[in-house]
Amino acid sequence: MSSARKTETIPQWKQDEVDELVEFIDSFNSVGIVGVAGIPSRQLQAMRRELHGSADVRMSRNTLTVRALEEVDEGVEELTGYVSGQVALIGTNDNPFGLYKQLEASKTPAPINAGEVAPNDVVIPEGDTGVDPGPFVGELQTVGASARIMDGSIKVTEDSKVLEEGEVVDDDLANVLTELGIEPKEVGLDLKGVYSEGVLFEPDELAIDVDEYRADVQSAAAAARNLSVNAAYPTAATAGTLLAKASGEAKSVGLFAEIESPDVVPDLIGKADAQLRALAAQIDDEEALPEELQGVEAAPAPETDDADEEEQVDEETEDAEESTDDDADDDGDDGGEGLGAMFG
Repeated sequence: MSSARKTETIPQWKQDEVDELVEFIDSFNSVGIVGVAGIPSRQLQAMRRELHGSADVRMSRNTLTVRALEEVDEGVEELTGYVSGQVALIGTNDNPFGLYKQLEASKTPAPINAGEVAPNDVVIPEGDTGVDPGPFVGELQTVGASARIMDGSIKVTEDSKVLEEGEVVDDDLANVLTELGIEPKEVGLDLKGVYSEGVLFEPDELAIDVDEYRADVQSAAAAARNLSVNAAYPTAATAGTLLAKASGEAKSVGLFAEIESPDVVPDLIGKADAQLRALAAQIDDEEALPEELQGVEAAPAPETDDADEEEQVDEETEDAEESTDDDADDDGDDGGEGLGAMFG
């Protein structure tokens, strides 16, 4: 009722404008406020064309924009706090993170004018300015740059910070930066806030490093997988690894207890073969040995699966099943040859 009373008292053209803004806001999944101060009209039009198909920009009077946001309500009225100065509405069906990334990528370097506030520290880099000796060396020194005439040219002898972030650019510095072709600011649509699916996002919440975020998610997933395996908590992702781990542990118990299970017999034979070779290697009198064991060297005892399984769970749980199968095949082959020659 209060919004109806508001609109009744304004001229019809303003009401029509508010209605169009309301329709604009309702037509997108995500709606935000962007700053457009300092953007030349030609560059602004180019940016709007570049965004066509992924986002749309709608400019209007701030008072009418606020009225439209309040009329829509549904939480989007929270954006009214960002409607100040030269701003516009922006709408997209993309997610806010994609919108922020696109707007940042579309920004271009631009010169800074006297009276503007430095968006970041302004530094004149070390090197040859390409300017012939003359009064310009004094202008550089006046703004705080380390400069001198060397080899027939004006050179800056070291990186010189001539203005800190937040300070105002004066005429002298603006002229020096223009002469050097230094463009210390970026021009583009500056996202101030965006409302999407009931959540209000600010730029610092949207400025994420995608690669770093992906690495964090992958690391968390690996840690969760290891926790699940070590806690013996079965999930769709870890059931196979848990079964492989349990199989390896069962084989280790069977090998230690010398249980003649079909799955353990090849390992038992390999273990016995290794023990036999070790014993034969300790006998000095080769003639006391069967011909098959004369000159034999001790073979390494087959490794149990306990240590291997624990290491694999901590480092790469997904390799546990493959490792267990490989160990069984290797041990079975060694055992068959050694004792087969003795008792075959």
